[in-house]
Amino acid sequence: MNDSLKARYIKTAGILALLGNTFLALFKIFSAFVTGSMAVMGDGLDSATDVLIALVTLFVGSIVSRPSDKTHPWGHARSETTATMILSLVIFCAGAQLVLQSSKKIISGQFAPSLEKIAIITTSISIFGKTLLAISQAHFAKIAQSELVKANALNMRNDIVLSLSVLVGLFLSNVFKLPILDPIIAFLVGLWIIKNAITLFLQVNTELMDGNTDNSLYKKLFSAALSVPNVKNPHRARIRRLGSLLDIDLDIEVPPSLTIYDAHELAEQVEEAIRKEIPEVYDIVIHLEPYDSDSHQRIERYGLTPSTFDLA
Repeated sequence: MNDSLKARYIKTAGILALLGNTFLALFKIFSAFVTGSMAVMGDGLDSATDVLIALVTLFVGSIVSRPSDKTHPWGHARSETTATMILSLVIFCAGAQLVLQSSKKIISGQFAPSLEKIAIITTSISIFGKTLLAISQAHFAKIAQSELVKANALNMRNDIVLSLSVLVGLFLSNVFKLPILDPIIAFLVGLWIIKNAITLFLQVNTELMDGNTDNSLYKKLFSAALSVPNVKNPHRARIRRLGSLLDIDLDIEVPPSLTIYDAHELAEQVEEAIRKEIPEVYDIVIHLEPYDSDSHQRIERYGLTPSTFDLA
Protein backbone atom coordinates (compact mmCIF):
# COMPACT_ATOMS: atom_id res chain seq x y z
CA MET A 1 0.00 0.00 0.00
CA ASN A 2 1.39 3.41 -0.94
CA ASP A 3 1.74 6.16 1.65
CA SER A 4 -0.95 8.42 0.15
CA LEU A 5 -3.58 5.66 0.28
CA LYS A 6 -2.58 4.78 3.83
CA ALA A 7 -2.85 8.44 4.82
CA ARG A 8 -6.34 8.60 3.28
CA TYR A 9 -7.52 5.59 5.31
CA ILE A 10 -6.02 7.01 8.50
CA LYS A 11 -7.74 10.34 7.82
CA THR A 12 -11.10 8.65 7.22
CA ALA A 13 -10.77 6.68 10.45
CA GLY A 14 -9.89 9.88 12.27
CA ILE A 15 -12.93 11.76 10.94
CA LEU A 16 -15.32 8.97 11.94
CA ALA A 17 -13.77 8.71 15.40
CA LEU A 18 -13.82 12.49 15.83
CA LEU A 19 -17.49 12.92 14.94
CA GLY A 20 -18.68 9.88 16.90
CA ASN A 21 -16.68 10.56 20.05
CA THR A 22 -17.45 14.28 20.05
CA PHE A 23 -21.17 13.50 20.11
CA LEU A 24 -20.81 10.84 22.80
CA ALA A 25 -18.50 12.97 24.96
CA LEU A 26 -20.79 16.02 24.90
CA PHE A 27 -23.87 13.87 25.44
CA LYS A 28 -22.39 12.08 28.47
CA ILE A 29 -20.85 15.16 30.07
CA PHE A 30 -24.15 17.05 29.72
CA SER A 31 -25.98 14.09 31.27
CA ALA A 32 -23.44 14.01 34.10
CA PHE A 33 -24.11 17.68 34.91
CA VAL A 34 -27.86 17.08 34.89
CA THR A 35 -27.77 13.96 37.06
CA GLY A 36 -24.69 14.73 39.15
CA SER A 37 -23.25 11.29 38.37
CA MET A 38 -19.47 11.10 38.60
CA ALA A 39 -19.49 7.69 36.92
CA VAL A 40 -21.14 9.14 33.83
CA MET A 41 -18.74 12.10 34.00
CA GLY A 42 -15.83 9.66 34.03
CA ASP A 43 -17.26 7.87 31.01
CA GLY A 44 -17.64 11.24 29.31
CA LEU A 45 -14.05 12.21 30.08
CA ASP A 46 -12.91 8.92 28.59
CA SER A 47 -14.78 9.78 25.39
CA ALA A 48 -13.21 13.26 25.49
CA THR A 49 -9.75 11.63 25.41
CA ASP A 50 -10.97 9.69 22.36
CA VAL A 51 -11.74 13.02 20.71
CA LEU A 52 -8.11 14.01 21.26
CA ILE A 53 -6.98 10.70 19.77
CA ALA A 54 -9.13 11.36 16.70
CA LEU A 55 -7.69 14.87 16.29
CA VAL A 56 -4.15 13.53 16.54
CA THR A 57 -5.01 10.74 14.06
CA LEU A 58 -6.10 13.36 11.54
CA PHE A 59 -2.93 15.34 12.16
CA VAL A 60 -0.73 12.26 11.77
CA GLY A 61 -2.56 11.30 8.58
CA SER A 62 -1.32 14.51 6.98
CA ILE A 63 2.28 13.88 8.05
CA VAL A 64 2.91 10.15 7.69
CA SER A 65 2.85 10.24 3.87
CA ARG A 66 5.48 12.97 3.57
CA PRO A 67 8.66 11.81 1.81
CA SER A 68 12.04 11.71 3.49
CA ASP A 69 14.06 14.92 3.70
CA LYS A 70 17.43 16.04 5.06
CA THR A 71 15.99 16.30 8.58
CA HIS A 72 14.10 12.99 8.45
CA PRO A 73 16.03 10.60 6.15
CA TRP A 74 13.85 7.65 7.24
CA GLY A 75 10.67 9.52 6.36
CA HIS A 76 7.90 10.55 8.78
CA ALA A 77 6.38 7.18 9.69
CA ARG A 78 7.28 7.59 13.35
CA SER A 79 4.97 10.57 13.66
CA GLU A 80 2.41 7.90 14.63
CA THR A 81 4.65 6.80 17.50
CA THR A 82 5.30 10.32 18.75
CA ALA A 83 1.61 11.17 18.65
CA THR A 84 0.67 7.98 20.49
CA MET A 85 3.24 8.71 23.20
CA ILE A 86 1.76 12.17 23.79
CA LEU A 87 -1.75 10.72 23.86
CA SER A 88 -0.79 8.19 26.51
CA LEU A 89 0.31 11.04 28.78
CA VAL A 90 -2.91 13.00 28.17
CA ILE A 91 -5.02 9.91 28.90
CA PHE A 92 -3.03 9.25 32.08
CA CYS A 93 -3.69 12.80 33.33
CA ALA A 94 -7.43 12.46 32.63
CA GLY A 95 -7.58 9.19 34.58
CA ALA A 96 -5.58 10.58 37.48
CA GLN A 97 -7.85 13.61 37.72
CA LEU A 98 -10.92 11.38 37.86
CA VAL A 99 -9.35 9.22 40.58
CA LEU A 100 -8.59 12.30 42.68
CA GLN A 101 -12.05 13.86 42.28
CA SER A 102 -13.91 10.63 43.04
CA SER A 103 -11.67 9.99 46.07
CA LYS A 104 -12.62 13.40 47.46
CA LYS A 105 -16.30 12.58 47.01
CA ILE A 106 -15.93 9.24 48.81
CA ILE A 107 -14.00 10.78 51.71
CA SER A 108 -16.32 13.78 52.10
CA GLY A 109 -19.49 11.70 51.76
CA GLN A 110 -20.99 14.18 49.27
CA PHE A 111 -22.93 12.04 46.82
CA ALA A 112 -25.47 12.81 44.15
CA PRO A 113 -28.89 12.79 45.86
CA SER A 114 -30.43 10.66 43.14
CA LEU A 115 -29.23 9.16 39.90
CA GLU A 116 -31.86 9.76 37.26
CA LYS A 117 -32.83 7.19 34.67
CA ILE A 118 -31.37 9.51 32.07
CA ALA A 119 -27.92 8.45 33.25
CA ILE A 120 -28.73 4.81 32.49
CA ILE A 121 -30.18 5.74 29.10
CA THR A 122 -27.10 7.84 28.31
CA THR A 123 -24.74 4.98 29.13
CA SER A 124 -26.80 2.54 27.03
CA ILE A 125 -26.56 4.87 24.03
CA SER A 126 -22.83 5.17 24.66
CA ILE A 127 -22.38 1.38 24.49
CA PHE A 128 -24.21 1.21 21.16
CA GLY A 129 -22.23 4.13 19.70
CA LYS A 130 -18.87 2.80 20.91
CA THR A 131 -19.61 -0.59 19.37
CA LEU A 132 -20.14 0.99 15.95
CA LEU A 133 -16.97 3.07 16.31
CA ALA A 134 -14.88 0.10 17.44
CA ILE A 135 -15.97 -1.92 14.40
CA SER A 136 -15.16 0.92 11.98
CA GLN A 137 -11.76 1.65 13.55
CA ALA A 138 -10.76 -2.02 13.49
CA HIS A 139 -11.70 -2.15 9.80
CA PHE A 140 -9.56 0.87 8.86
CA ALA A 141 -6.68 -0.27 11.08
CA LYS A 142 -6.54 -3.54 9.16
CA ILE A 143 -6.61 -2.09 5.65
CA ALA A 144 -4.28 0.83 6.52
CA GLN A 145 -1.94 -1.31 8.66
CA SER A 146 -1.79 1.59 11.13
CA GLU A 147 -0.68 1.01 14.72
CA LEU A 148 -2.29 4.30 15.79
CA VAL A 149 -5.71 3.39 14.39
CA LYS A 150 -5.30 -0.14 15.76
CA ALA A 151 -4.62 1.31 19.21
CA ASN A 152 -7.69 3.51 18.83
CA ALA A 153 -9.86 0.49 17.93
CA LEU A 154 -8.56 -1.38 20.97
CA ASN A 155 -9.24 1.65 23.15
CA MET A 156 -12.84 1.78 21.94
CA ARG A 157 -13.35 -1.91 22.67
CA ASN A 158 -12.11 -1.20 26.16
CA ASP A 159 -14.57 1.69 26.34
CA ILE A 160 -17.43 -0.72 25.70
CA VAL A 161 -16.41 -2.76 28.73
CA LEU A 162 -16.03 0.45 30.74
CA SER A 163 -19.50 1.71 29.79
CA LEU A 164 -21.01 -1.68 30.60
CA SER A 165 -19.45 -1.48 34.06
CA VAL A 166 -20.85 2.02 34.54
CA LEU A 167 -24.28 0.84 33.38
CA VAL A 168 -24.32 -2.05 35.89
CA GLY A 169 -23.18 0.28 38.68
CA LEU A 170 -25.85 2.87 37.89
CA PHE A 171 -28.52 0.19 37.83
CA LEU A 172 -27.46 -1.20 41.21
CA SER A 173 -27.21 2.30 42.66
CA ASN A 174 -30.80 3.04 41.65
CA VAL A 175 -32.18 -0.33 42.73
CA PHE A 176 -30.51 -0.47 46.14
CA LYS A 177 -30.47 3.30 46.76
CA LEU A 178 -26.72 3.40 47.39
CA PRO A 179 -25.40 6.71 45.95
CA ILE A 180 -21.90 5.91 47.25
CA LEU A 181 -21.60 3.41 44.39
CA ASP A 182 -21.42 6.33 41.95
CA PRO A 183 -18.05 7.80 43.09
CA ILE A 184 -16.73 4.27 43.68
CA ILE A 185 -17.49 3.38 40.07
CA ALA A 186 -15.92 6.67 38.96
CA PHE A 187 -12.79 5.80 40.98
CA LEU A 188 -12.56 2.39 39.28
CA VAL A 189 -13.13 4.00 35.88
CA GLY A 190 -10.23 6.37 36.60
CA LEU A 191 -7.98 3.43 37.43
CA TRP A 192 -9.07 1.75 34.18
CA ILE A 193 -8.13 4.86 32.19
CA ILE A 194 -4.72 5.04 33.92
CA LYS A 195 -4.07 1.36 33.20
CA ASN A 196 -4.83 1.85 29.49
CA ALA A 197 -2.55 4.89 29.39
CA ILE A 198 0.36 2.97 30.94
CA THR A 199 -0.16 0.03 28.56
CA LEU A 200 -0.14 2.36 25.56
CA PHE A 201 2.96 4.17 26.86
CA LEU A 202 4.90 0.92 27.28
CA GLN A 203 3.99 -0.21 23.76
CA VAL A 204 5.23 2.95 22.05
CA ASN A 205 8.25 3.20 24.36
CA THR A 206 9.41 -0.19 23.06
CA GLU A 207 9.26 1.16 19.52
CA LEU A 208 11.07 4.39 20.39
CA MET A 209 13.88 2.31 21.91
CA ASP A 210 14.03 0.23 18.71
CA GLY A 211 12.81 -2.80 20.63
CA ASN A 212 10.80 -5.74 19.39
CA THR A 213 8.32 -8.04 21.13
CA ASP A 214 7.51 -10.22 18.11
CA ASN A 215 10.16 -12.95 17.93
CA SER A 216 8.49 -14.46 14.87
CA LEU A 217 9.84 -11.56 12.79
CA TYR A 218 13.44 -12.63 13.41
CA LYS A 219 12.61 -16.26 12.73
CA LYS A 220 11.06 -15.25 9.39
CA LEU A 221 14.08 -13.06 8.62
CA PHE A 222 16.65 -15.80 9.20
CA SER A 223 14.54 -18.40 7.41
CA ALA A 224 14.19 -16.17 4.35
CA ALA A 225 17.93 -15.39 4.22
CA LEU A 226 18.94 -19.04 4.53
CA SER A 227 16.50 -20.04 1.78
CA VAL A 228 18.79 -18.36 -0.79
CA PRO A 229 21.55 -20.67 -2.17
CA ASN A 230 25.15 -19.80 -1.21
CA VAL A 231 24.04 -17.68 1.76
CA LYS A 232 25.30 -18.72 5.19
CA ASN A 233 25.36 -17.48 8.75
CA PRO A 234 22.90 -14.57 8.84
CA HIS A 235 23.82 -12.56 11.93
CA ARG A 236 23.81 -9.12 13.57
CA ALA A 237 20.16 -8.81 12.61
CA ARG A 238 18.30 -5.74 13.79
CA ILE A 239 14.62 -5.01 13.22
CA ARG A 240 13.04 -1.76 14.30
CA ARG A 241 9.63 -0.27 13.71
CA LEU A 242 8.86 2.95 11.88
CA GLY A 243 5.19 3.27 12.68
CA SER A 244 3.57 0.27 11.00
CA LEU A 245 6.65 -0.43 8.84
CA LEU A 246 9.90 -2.30 9.56
CA ASP A 247 13.51 -1.26 9.00
CA ILE A 248 15.96 -4.19 8.80
CA ASP A 249 19.74 -4.53 9.01
CA LEU A 250 21.37 -7.92 8.37
CA ASP A 251 24.85 -9.39 7.85
CA ILE A 252 25.29 -12.54 5.74
CA GLU A 253 28.26 -14.64 4.55
CA VAL A 254 28.75 -15.41 0.84
CA PRO A 255 31.44 -17.25 -1.20
CA PRO A 256 34.63 -15.14 -1.26
CA SER A 257 35.17 -15.96 -4.95
CA LEU A 258 32.11 -14.01 -6.08
CA THR A 259 32.54 -10.84 -8.07
CA ILE A 260 31.10 -7.63 -6.67
CA TYR A 261 28.31 -7.86 -9.23
CA ASP A 262 27.41 -11.45 -8.34
CA ALA A 263 27.59 -10.70 -4.60
CA HIS A 264 25.25 -7.76 -5.15
CA GLU A 265 22.83 -9.96 -7.08
CA LEU A 266 22.89 -12.46 -4.21
CA ALA A 267 22.07 -9.70 -1.75
CA GLU A 268 19.16 -8.65 -3.98
CA GLN A 269 17.83 -12.22 -3.87
CA VAL A 270 18.04 -12.20 -0.08
CA GLU A 271 16.17 -8.90 0.07
CA GLU A 272 13.46 -10.24 -2.24
CA ALA A 273 13.08 -13.37 -0.12
CA ILE A 274 12.76 -11.27 3.04
CA ARG A 275 10.14 -8.98 1.52
CA LYS A 276 8.07 -12.00 0.48
CA GLU A 277 8.23 -13.36 4.03
CA ILE A 278 7.76 -9.97 5.75
CA PRO A 279 5.63 -7.71 3.48
CA GLU A 280 5.62 -4.69 5.82
CA VAL A 281 9.33 -4.00 5.28
CA TYR A 282 10.22 -0.35 4.65
CA ASP A 283 13.94 -0.77 3.97
CA ILE A 284 16.62 -3.49 4.19
CA VAL A 285 20.38 -2.96 4.51
CA ILE A 286 22.45 -6.11 3.91
CA HIS A 287 26.17 -6.31 4.73
CA LEU A 288 28.19 -9.00 2.93
CA GLU A 289 31.08 -10.96 4.43
CA PRO A 290 33.14 -13.86 3.02
CA TYR A 291 32.53 -17.39 4.33
CA ASP A 292 33.92 -18.07 7.80
CA SER A 293 34.66 -14.41 8.40
CA ASP A 294 35.45 -13.53 12.00
CA SER A 295 34.74 -9.82 11.62
CA HIS A 296 31.30 -10.16 13.20
CA GLN A 297 32.84 -11.85 16.23
CA ARG A 298 34.73 -8.69 17.05
CA ILE A 299 31.52 -6.70 17.33
CA GLU A 300 29.05 -8.25 19.74
CA ARG A 301 27.40 -5.12 21.07
CA TYR A 302 24.27 -5.37 18.97
CA GLY A 303 22.30 -7.59 16.63
CA LEU A 304 20.83 -11.08 16.93
CA THR A 305 21.73 -14.46 15.42
CA PRO A 306 19.72 -17.64 14.66
CA SER A 307 21.16 -19.19 17.82
CA THR A 308 19.26 -16.57 19.82
CA PHE A 309 16.06 -18.32 18.76
CA ASP A 310 17.44 -21.88 18.64
CA LEU A 311 17.50 -21.82 14.85
CA ALA A 312 21.23 -22.46 14.41
